[in-house]
Amino acid sequence: MNENEKNMPITSDIQMLIAGNIPNTKYFDSRFDHLQFQADELRRNQEFFREQARDLKLDMDRKFSDVDKHFDTSRQDMLERFKQVDKRFEQVDKRFEQVDKRFEQVDKRFDESRRDMKERFEQVDKRLEQVIGSIEKLGSKLDKRDELHRSFTLRMFSLAITISLFGVFGVFIKTLGII
Repeated sequence: MNENEKNMPITSDIQMLIAGNIPNTKYFDSRFDHLQFQADELRRNQEFFREQARDLKLDMDRKFSDVDKHFDTSRQDMLERFKQVDKRFEQVDKRFEQVDKRFEQVDKRFDESRRDMKERFEQVDKRLEQVIGSIEKLGSKLDKRDELHRSFTLRMFSLAITISLFGVFGVFIKTLGII
């Protein structure tokens, strides 16, 4: 073998190695076809996803419109209930006003009765003062009469004793024989 022969298989081996490692156009074509397939799959999936998103949006819009209707009816119900509660509060306010008026009337009656009682007590006080005055006058009259009766009784007693003494003195003189 000569040197050229020895070198040749080496280059052909090297060329084969290089040719095996360097991709050719078939490789690139198959890779581009694969990429094209993947891109087409992505587009189909994207369309499918868009349809699902559209369906989801329609479902959500339908559900939200149902929820909005429910909120509207609930709101109307609550407004009606609040109106009823407001009416009840108005009735309660009217009742409180009536109660206040009744209390005012009771206060007036109480004040009137208090004034009447005060007047009656004043009249009773005046009457008692009159009675006390009358009793005092009567007491002073009785005291004067008692004094008169006492002095009269003392005079009569003194007179009776004096007469008795004259009688005893007369009996004594007669017993002694002076008369």
